[in-house]
Amino acid sequence: MTEVINFMNSKKDIIYFDNAATSWPKPSQVLEAITKFMNEIGANPGRSGYQLSIEAARIIYEARESLAKLFNFNDPSRIIFTLNATESINLALKGLLKPNDHVITSSMEHNSVMRPLRQLEKHGIELSIIPCSSEGYLDPDDLKRRIKPNTKMIILNHASNVIGTILPIREVGQIAKKHNIIFLVDAAQTAGAYSIDVNRDSIDLLAFTGHKSLYGPQGTGGLVIGPRIKEDEMIPLKQGGTGSRSEFEEQPDFLPDRFESGTPNTVGIAGLLAGVRFVIEKGVDKIRQHEVKLTQKLIYGLKDFQKIHIYGSENIEERTSTISFNIEGLSPSNVAFRLEKEFGILSRAGLQCAPSAHRTIGTFPDGTVRFSLSYFNNEDQIEKAIEAIRHLIEK
Repeated sequence: MTEVINFMNSKKDIIYFDNAATSWPKPSQVLEAITKFMNEIGANPGRSGYQLSIEAARIIYEARESLAKLFNFNDPSRIIFTLNATESINLALKGLLKPNDHVITSSMEHNSVMRPLRQLEKHGIELSIIPCSSEGYLDPDDLKRRIKPNTKMIILNHASNVIGTILPIREVGQIAKKHNIIFLVDAAQTAGAYSIDVNRDSIDLLAFTGHKSLYGPQGTGGLVIGPRIKEDEMIPLKQGGTGSRSEFEEQPDFLPDRFESGTPNTVGIAGLLAGVRFVIEKGVDKIRQHEVKLTQKLIYGLKDFQKIHIYGSENIEERTSTISFNIEGLSPSNVAFRLEKEFGILSRAGLQCAPSAHRTIGTFPDGTVRFSLSYFNNEDQIEKAIEAIRHLIEK
């Protein structure tokens, strides 16, 4: 594809299958936007009245606008920039929850959800974890039965980072809205690769990261704060300079400034803006169709081998392009090591920062080998990966 950067000769044979961790390569326009910012702008946004500072602030505003368009959200000022989805989730959880509040989540969550919840549990929140099936499915009726008078929040990942199973966020969003419960969605694995509509899906808080399927650089992400959330009821993670209301020593009470203290990662946001525009230009549906095609080809190819176990749903439409598997008689770490050394295939082995998910699917404590694909992978790479697995099994 013409959008892919030109690689150094030593990297031409690499097959990168770790896009659930971070996408690579990036579209060429992302690199161009980062370079342009550093070479031609470079100023601190919102801190001065000269042209370069104004231009830096314009980039940040346009990034909010593009994200609002992508998520069908009508107020860009309520999109807060953070370092990643983890920071966004921490801001939402620690900013809103108080002792005796009840929170519902699933057994398929990443540690970016589980760890702050476990910490808050020690400080008085009540936590219910809904067991999912071995394929990662969550039954909305199971969730309904866990709702209590003090249930304050439901938090779910949109899709598992381990096996790619997509959770029923639209149905859960309707349940949350009916019971006046805050609904927080972790979209780290889906933003840019799967359709997200915060209005249609009744999402109150959407945590996203910029460096995965939005094709931005690492150190970018954000939190969409829906209209049902009163910003003065959410405590910021930090306070400090915002470039606004500098005459006051108290934190501004309006968005986005209330939650964005300190000099932002403007060069990263410039890259994120280019990545989001790339996604909008290509179309989420087109990106999704390409990834579904590759995922189907890979799963069908691997299923031919008797000594391999593939985890997650067999329905391609109910999963992202993340595939976890194990080979009988070989440890995940050994498989990943040999795939890299013998075939140049980069994957992720182990627990993928989601021990609860691995307990759910029965792969704890060793974990799995995870292939995670992106728009920039192709069918030739899939065929090479299948042949590599064939070689490992036969050898």
